[in-house]
Amino acid sequence: MCTAIAFHNKDFYFGRNLDLEYSYHEEITVTPRNYPFRFRNAKEISSHYAMIGMAYIQDDYPLYYEAVNEAGIGMAGLNFPGYADFKPYAEGKDNIAPFEFIPWILSRCSTMEQVREKLSVINLVNLPYNDQLPLTPLHWIIAGREGSITVESVKEGLMVYDNPVGVLTNSPQFSYHMTNLTNYMNLSVDTPANRFSEKITLEPYSRGMGAMGLPGDLSSASRFVKASFTKLNSCCDPTEDANVSQFFHILGSVEQQRGCVRMPDGRYEITIYSSCCNADKGIYYYTSYQNSRICAVDMNKEDLDGRELTAYPMLLEQSIKLQN
Repeated sequence: MCTAIAFHNKDFYFGRNLDLEYSYHEEITVTPRNYPFRFRNAKEISSHYAMIGMAYIQDDYPLYYEAVNEAGIGMAGLNFPGYADFKPYAEGKDNIAPFEFIPWILSRCSTMEQVREKLSVINLVNLPYNDQLPLTPLHWIIAGREGSITVESVKEGLMVYDNPVGVLTNSPQFSYHMTNLTNYMNLSVDTPANRFSEKITLEPYSRGMGAMGLPGDLSSASRFVKASFTKLNSCCDPTEDANVSQFFHILGSVEQQRGCVRMPDGRYEITIYSSCCNADKGIYYYTSYQNSRICAVDMNKEDLDGRELTAYPMLLEQSIKLQN
């Protein structure tokens, strides 16, 4: 399970928590402008926008979990079990496999208007990468400075939702999550007033009581509410250090600790990594479960006119600065 957010405070930032019980040894991957993207049912794209994100590289192909392109558009795929429904090949459509969806959009789009145009003719086909990597049920958040959308391929067809909160978690459908927010309309960052009764005097005994009732469990519905409340009420200085720090604090409000979510096979789901990309500057920041120190890869320090992928393994060992 996962949580993704889009955050705008002078610069635009995009990132996510990846919550799973296992890792494919994913790497921070830079795809330069002239890397040939080959698609199963579409023409090769040999010249395109460069991008950076987290990917599992298979056969020299970046299977991106999330990425941001040099034009400032970010996209992330999140688990969507029980609802994702990918379709057969359809004539007259751009037939794109789910594992190709992120590069298909980010290689070609520099605005959210262009993203919507591409989505109007896309068909997400029921096609796995190979026998060892079957289809993963996913839905996606796509975001830029102009706003965010959620894309879901379900039985009814391809659904494209405006996403005014800039947050996505997992099942059920996005429309449910937005409706569910109305159950928390009374939450506030301010000290609550006594609305219980005029006949008795009730005084707050603690700070933060305006948000009593804010979910704290790790379900996708609760994480959506908590991440939305935290993000929408977030405030910080518009500097790079402050924004990056704040972004990780927002993701930290819904991170998963080992031992709290046990899977049927006995393994525990954890937040394997958290990411934050400055989409304006092309700098990808991350932390891992073992290493809470923020690390970074700057795509602009790579040869963006090249043809070869550049990948950096995550730094997993804890880094502690001793002060004495």
